[in-house]
Amino acid sequence: MTTLKIAAATLTLAAAFGNARAEEFTVGVPIPLTGAMARSGTGMYEGIQTAAEMFNKSNAKHKIKLIAVDDESNPAKAVSAVEKLASQGVVALVGGFGSNIIGPASDAANKLNLVYMTAGGVDNDLTKRGYKSFFRINNTQGYERAVTTLFAEQGVKSVSIIYSTKEATADLAKDMEKALTPKGVKVTLHAFDPAITDFKPIINKIKLQDKPEVILMSAYENDYVGIIRAAKVLKPEVKSIVGVWSLATTKMAKEFPDLMPNIIGTSLLPSPVDFKQPEGKAFGDAYKKMFNKEVDYLAQFGYVKAQLLFEAIARAADNGSLKKGGLADELRKTNKDTLIGRVQFDANGDNLNFRHRMGQHQGGKIVIVSPKDEATGPIVWPGLPW
Repeated sequence: MTTLKIAAATLTLAAAFGNARAEEFTVGVPIPLTGAMARSGTGMYEGIQTAAEMFNKSNAKHKIKLIAVDDESNPAKAVSAVEKLASQGVVALVGGFGSNIIGPASDAANKLNLVYMTAGGVDNDLTKRGYKSFFRINNTQGYERAVTTLFAEQGVKSVSIIYSTKEATADLAKDMEKALTPKGVKVTLHAFDPAITDFKPIINKIKLQDKPEVILMSAYENDYVGIIRAAKVLKPEVKSIVGVWSLATTKMAKEFPDLMPNIIGTSLLPSPVDFKQPEGKAFGDAYKKMFNKEVDYLAQFGYVKAQLLFEAIARAADNGSLKKGGLADELRKTNKDTLIGRVQFDANGDNLNFRHRMGQHQGGKIVIVSPKDEATGPIVWPGLPW
């Protein structure tokens, strides 16, 4: 081979090698993997990991590397996690769970000019701070509509709401009162400090004084367990016990099989899952291969928020804006049908289209029971764990 041909071949190989080498972007995942929010955080993180795996397999030009830091369900440690990840050169952050944790963590991210994407914080104030770096795919309004639809379908006339005084849970309880009262529903509110562990006094008051048709819980996983255990002891004459986030999940069914029968909570997915669209099937297959279990809606949230972020990173890299702080602007252009429906962000980073469904624990499975036109099975009503 002549010197000229050798040189040409070398250049060709070098070009091919250069084209084959994908650009890697590191994304930080501040997430509760231990502590009170660990069940939700773990579910979200599994979805994020699945999104990264699928993105990396399908995108030859760009790759995502994840670095996760456990915030231990602690606001101060969540701030430290964001600062630690920033020091490691991440281009953005995806994760978090609990508005009281996400609030300070995203404050820190904003100061560091890092995009913070979440599906775990629905406090109304989070999108009133004027941050251009904060994005979320769910909000209080979506949960409120799901619960009010369920109550309208069942003709509920009286509700006792037990709620944690944390920001998001208190917001939802008060929004529910505002939504239900004009519809002629009698609403009684019962606030509790997040440190409480004995819910029997509240349940006893509801049993003897309120006498509602339904108990609605605006709280988190450990609170649900305490409330339902107290109700199971005192047995108030209600038709149903209903909750919101992180309640209608396979994790709760497996860990508390005696408490979950007939309990209702927000859920986008039935369990076991039967995805109809190709993307859903691909996600379900990848998730099951990685974690050897069925998808639940927490993983679905994790997947969607991460998928949207990764795609925006790739677009910003392609148009040259990523290194100039253009990721937030690129994310704000999002207008896509996803596994949770169409996602579009307003100027404050809120998803304009978020809506939820209600799922019921039935025989170890999650059945979508509301809205009726999207139900995967009939509701058990009245239906209680005892």
